[in-house]
Amino acid sequence: MQDLTIDYALRATWQAVTKLYNEEAKNYGLTMAIGFTLLSIDPKKGTPSTALGPKMGMEGTSLSRILKNIEERGYIQRRPNPNDGRGVLIHLTALGLEKRKDSKEVVLRFNDVVKEHLEQDDLDGFFKTIDVINKLILDKSIYIKTTN
Repeated sequence: MQDLTIDYALRATWQAVTKLYNEEAKNYGLTMAIGFTLLSIDPKKGTPSTALGPKMGMEGTSLSRILKNIEERGYIQRRPNPNDGRGVLIHLTALGLEKRKDSKEVVLRFNDVVKEHLEQDDLDGFFKTIDVINKLILDKSIYIKTTN
């Protein structure tokens, strides 16, 4: 089956990347999910908590768990949003900025090593393929419902 389907290749590769990131994240006292969250928070202005879930493609329940965890670790602070009295901005603490830097270095290292092993045309083709898949999904062009 692995040689036959695009989704298998995507899924298996993402699982391998996730495992790799989690193994590396342990060296920094992090998980991939925490690193991804820290990278998704604007380091200067903070990020509205309501914008974080959609930005990361996560459900609210999972995100709430991660935010609670990283707040307890001292990586973030929740502050009132000055532009929306009901909203909350998530800001990185000094420790959170340090952990964000570590996460960014891990991601950039991954990208650099992969790029060292690919020709630019191959990389361009990869991104073109990903763009087409995402467009088909966004346009709901894969499973078109017909009415009878």
